[in-house]
Amino acid sequence: MWGAVIVLAVLGVTSGGEALHLIHLPATSTVAENAPPATLVHEFSVNLSVSLSPVMPGFPMVVNPSPFTEAFRVNRLSGTDFEVVTTGKEQLDFETGPKVFDLQIYVKDDVGVTDLQVLTVQVTDVNEPPQFQGNLAQGLNLYVIERTNPGFIYQVEAFDPEDTSQNIPLSYFLISPSKNFRVSADGTLFSTTELDFEAGHKSFSLLVGVRDSGNLTASTALRVTIVNINDEIPRFTSPRREYSIPEEVRPGTIVANITAEDPDDEGVPGHLLYSITTISSYFVIDQLTGTIQVAQRLDQDAGELRQNPIVSLEVLVRDRPSGGQENRIQITFTVEDINDNPATCSKLTFSIMLTENTANGTLLLDLNKFCFDDDSEAPNNKFNFTTPSGAGSSGRFSQRPAGSGRIVLTADLDCENPSNIAAGNAYKVIIQVQDVAPPYYKNNIYIFILTSPENEFPLTFDRPSYVFDVLETRPARTSVGRVRATDADFPQRSVVYSISSGGASLRHPNIFWINPKTGEIQLVTKADHETTAVYTLTVEAANGEDTSSATVTVNILGENDEKPICTPNFYFMAIPVDLKVGTNIQNFKLTCTDLDSSPRSFRYSIGSGNVNSHFTLSPNAGSNITRLLLASPFNYAGGLDEIWDYRLLIYITDDNLLSGRTKAKALVETGTVTLSVKVTPHPTSIVTTVPRPRITYQILRENTYSSSAWYVPFIITLGTVVLVGLLGSLMVLLAKAVYRHCSSMTRKDKKHLTKKEDRKTVKREAVVQSVQMNTVFDGEATDPVTGEIYEFNSKTGARRWKGPLTQLPNWPEPGPQPGGTVAGGQ
Repeated sequence: MWGAVIVLAVLGVTSGGEALHLIHLPATSTVAENAPPATLVHEFSVNLSVSLSPVMPGFPMVVNPSPFTEAFRVNRLSGTDFEVVTTGKEQLDFETGPKVFDLQIYVKDDVGVTDLQVLTVQVTDVNEPPQFQGNLAQGLNLYVIERTNPGFIYQVEAFDPEDTSQNIPLSYFLISPSKNFRVSADGTLFSTTELDFEAGHKSFSLLVGVRDSGNLTASTALRVTIVNINDEIPRFTSPRREYSIPEEVRPGTIVANITAEDPDDEGVPGHLLYSITTISSYFVIDQLTGTIQVAQRLDQDAGELRQNPIVSLEVLVRDRPSGGQENRIQITFTVEDINDNPATCSKLTFSIMLTENTANGTLLLDLNKFCFDDDSEAPNNKFNFTTPSGAGSSGRFSQRPAGSGRIVLTADLDCENPSNIAAGNAYKVIIQVQDVAPPYYKNNIYIFILTSPENEFPLTFDRPSYVFDVLETRPARTSVGRVRATDADFPQRSVVYSISSGGASLRHPNIFWINPKTGEIQLVTKADHETTAVYTLTVEAANGEDTSSATVTVNILGENDEKPICTPNFYFMAIPVDLKVGTNIQNFKLTCTDLDSSPRSFRYSIGSGNVNSHFTLSPNAGSNITRLLLASPFNYAGGLDEIWDYRLLIYITDDNLLSGRTKAKALVETGTVTLSVKVTPHPTSIVTTVPRPRITYQILRENTYSSSAWYVPFIITLGTVVLVGLLGSLMVLLAKAVYRHCSSMTRKDKKHLTKKEDRKTVKREAVVQSVQMNTVFDGEATDPVTGEIYEFNSKTGARRWKGPLTQLPNWPEPGPQPGGTVAGGQ
């Protein structure tokens, strides 16, 4: 296939064939404004290149239109015939939009040959009918108040692009004739008659038209609604004007119903509002229905109704909440008297406070001063009192004389008397006041008699002093003890407890708290036996009358709650690898103290970090001083030891264990100390005494692909695309083929030569050892022979010279050294 393409390309070059190009372009075409989608704009064809490669799918296309637009696209008619049509995505408007578009038609075939030509499209003007704008285009509702004088109603306006730009006026007319309305030529809507809501139509439908200079028309609908106004006075329809009602009728009772009608509302009563214009607190009217109800108690025997039982009201009816028509009428209510007043008292409940020492026969209350009967005539205004009764009142209170309402004390009220205590020293007396004539109304009178106690006995604690013990390890809110104070007076008052003095420390202003209600003493915080062993408190009790105080001694019982504190708390030391077993490491000494333990109570142990048990503490118990000893030698050469830095966690326990004991009798506290021990290797055990060797380094490099080098495939791909574009020239392709062929032969020769040179090089090379460059050297030492400093890896034993040898030297390669040894390495 490539051969055929090459041949066709050669024939095209030698015969002078033509390249791909557009026919009938460049060109100029026209299209009418508002053209619908798929309107033909221009037709053109494509002349294929000599290779006869077809036009690629999607080409030709419109690119870079000026100004930018999406109103045009290219449609394929056949393999070489095409047309430019409108898309309908944008409206072509001669008046508001661009009038000329320059479209660049771009074509491309399968082998990448392209051509670009310009099509100029001119938009032509088309006469458009007028248009009503905004809400007027959809029809409009207009409102006219009834009885308005004939005249202007609304100004109708339309828009025409052509006539407006030329200042040519539009002509308006009324399509549907009406005797009540007319439209002038400039679009003004007038009413010709006075519009009456009640007499004529309530609304009119009009169709208004508009015509431009080209005799094109448009229309819109107008609906004119007549707004009714309130011009009629409401009329009352209820016939009654006088009403009689008994007194004491229940509030809320309907006593009258006022009705009216409004001609404007065509008999609809819901639009009327009723109100009472006369100031009256006895009646209210429902503003919607006109019903009159009793608002409060009607008592003909009291107040203004006793003087005048006739109430006059003026009722107002209005057909609007404000500014409407209204009417008024007068109605009267006569309140009829009934026998409804029982004997009553200005106070029906009395509270009397008496001391417990009040003498018998004392007058407590005269009810005649408080009771009365509002009836105006006898015997309705006469009343008497019944015998006193009630819980606890029997034998203690009576009337003297009987029925007189004079209440006297007939027994003692001592608060400590058991019978009075059973009654709670509070008494309830019930007496009835009643009419002497039918219907014998009654009212209850309640007398509450309370006894006021006197302070006859002092407030005292049940003990003069208290002693409590509490452990120093107990937490806050621990109960220490409880105190109690009592008063023999009855009823007993609640006692409030407080700590008036004592219980403070240097760190806390209050060590103790007392419950003010129960007298229970609690710890506010943990107490410290070593700081204060005994606290003396003064506790005070008060009941509102008396106060009393007592002494409270609190013993803080000591416990083993202090941790040992040792110095130093952290220490670093370095020891040689060949340190003798049993040696006190750097004469290190650990000194410990404990506030609540003796020096002989300490035990020492090594926790984490003592790998292979190389370290021990001596002594390990019975002293407040101990030393760190080497317990076993290090063996790095044999592989037993690998750790060079030890971090020892020392535990110090104050469990009071002496020799022969195995268990503590009290609490145990433990302190901790951290020791860091670094083992340093002995220089002579690692470094040889030979002179500094010369080292030949061979750097081995290997090319590997990294995923971060994303640009490599990108550049290769881009170069490939450029190379494919250059294949259009046959001569260049032939030259490149020859060059590649020659280049491949040359490379084969070079490869053979390289192999021969490698053989020779192998014979001359010295023994080379690769150096691992990422070894970590964590130690330094001095060579005893050369005095030079070298670095070593404490784990693997690898070493290297420090200084110039740390960097790769540029030493000249030495000649062949048969049997020579290269120092260095890992």
